[in-house]
Amino acid sequence: MTSQTQTAEAGTPPPPQAGDAAQGLNIVARSQGQLIRRRFFRHRGALVGMVLFFLVVLLAVSSIGWGPIPGWWDKDATTTGTVTNGGDPTLSVVPGFLGGGGVHLGEHPFGQDNTGRDYFALTMRGTQTSLLIAIIVGLVSTLVGTVVGAVAGYFRGRTESVLMRITDVVIAVPTLLLAGLIGVIVAGHGILLFALFLGLCLWTQIARLVRGEVLSLREKEFVEAARSVGTPARRIIFKHILPNTMGIIIVSATLAIASAVLTESALSFLSLGVQPPDTSLGRLITDYRTALSVRPWLFYWPGLFIVAIALSVNFIGDGLRDAFDPRQTRVRD
Repeated sequence: MTSQTQTAEAGTPPPPQAGDAAQGLNIVARSQGQLIRRRFFRHRGALVGMVLFFLVVLLAVSSIGWGPIPGWWDKDATTTGTVTNGGDPTLSVVPGFLGGGGVHLGEHPFGQDNTGRDYFALTMRGTQTSLLIAIIVGLVSTLVGTVVGAVAGYFRGRTESVLMRITDVVIAVPTLLLAGLIGVIVAGHGILLFALFLGLCLWTQIARLVRGEVLSLREKEFVEAARSVGTPARRIIFKHILPNTMGIIIVSATLAIASAVLTESALSFLSLGVQPPDTSLGRLITDYRTALSVRPWLFYWPGLFIVAIALSVNFIGDGLRDAFDPRQTRVRD
């Protein structure tokens, strides 16, 4: 008689076998990309931020159009006219239970400025400019910071010393002061050049983060194996190391966009950013800051869109950071 039979006769269940441990468990193998997507889409703040950012972009682009593409709003940001009803906003939101509920735009939903221009069209134009500057700044700062950080972290020695001392010098200068100086230099040369040079002021944080990641990755076995077969340093950096730092790069780029929105708004408020005839959200606040006590909506609407863009991008960045965090290993089915 076997031991299992003796145990069963004694009324004690037999010990579990090795194959029984996984019975009833739904184990699904997922790739790293699938885990990242699941973590991101389970982050409520990131989803709210993504929806809010999409709505802001959709409203800004579809309302007044983009370039040769026309929009559904019949007024533009340059046409002046007669100020009606003191320039008050005609936008009204009526709850449904009161009857005839809904959103009613009226003739000038955001009101009019001193010259009779439609302030909704002006705000949408400013939103488009601020978004364009923020995206260019995010791309430029991410590219420069990634290259500087990767080269400094991989080569070490004198190369690292030179690049990090340059980074320290840029960090030591207040960002707003440096960006304002660049704004004065490129004033009148268009928003694209302004955005390009502003991106050259905001790359230092990304460079330091990427350098730290590269310092830890350059000692890994796969990098040593690539060196042993004579792989060029450029290929090792861009084909082997940087793909493994993509998480921190994406998160840093997202947060750089939010920082660019606030920096551009601050510079424009100080008359060091976007210059007329171009406009931006910060420029609108500057132009109508004296109307705060008389017609506060001229100040509130651009400020509301600045807050919406900055908050939504920050929420998306938080979601991406949690999604790429390797310590987030548990994902519910």
